[in-house]
Amino acid sequence: MELTVLARVLFRRWWLIAAPVALSVAFVIAGLIGQPAASAAGFSAQIRYSAAQELILPQRDGDYQDVWLASELTVNAFTDWVRSGSFRAEIVAALADPAIDMARLGIAADNARSIGVIYLGHSNAESLQKIAEAAMAVLGSRNQTYFPQLGGQPAQVTILDQPIITPAPPPLTNRVAPILRLAIGLFIGLVLAYLAEYLDLRIHHKDDLQKLGLRVLGAIPRHSR
Repeated sequence: MELTVLARVLFRRWWLIAAPVALSVAFVIAGLIGQPAASAAGFSAQIRYSAAQELILPQRDGDYQDVWLASELTVNAFTDWVRSGSFRAEIVAALADPAIDMARLGIAADNARSIGVIYLGHSNAESLQKIAEAAMAVLGSRNQTYFPQLGGQPAQVTILDQPIITPAPPPLTNRVAPILRLAIGLFIGLVLAYLAEYLDLRIHHKDDLQKLGLRVLGAIPRHSR
């Protein structure tokens, strides 16, 4: 019975539901048409590398596990350094290009054992390419400045993959926004429909009479052509 009543309300007030949904669709289409070709998130690149302190190893027996452990600790330290403001400052100094907007640069880093990864993001692909090259140069030539345990000698850094500039995916909020707009439009339409139904005191169906405590003695069927 409740589903029947719901269907009647939807059928009777469909235009109140359709109007906000149509308005939401119009906003979604306008946003898609006005969206620039490049992603709002800009472009991204990643640099994979390995690093180890230069060691003078005496002849010995063993599996050199301590050498691999030292490399892992070095990459761990480099990951923390890349996340710091000093690494960004070194990139700015290496570029020496005021035309590049460094405020739009995003830097993140992570590592899996002895392999480190630097994630770079920028709104301009050409600027990001220059930033990536500067980041690789800083990584290999300036690390001894920030780690005294290196004894003033830069650690050996090997770039495993040359960075490739790719369009970054749009933020999750941008991808979900059209669905949210449509959902809000549908919600507003349903609220308007039920509000109009609640305020409407007219009799539309025999069930409306029964709700008032009146008996239905008969019904005249709607004329159909």
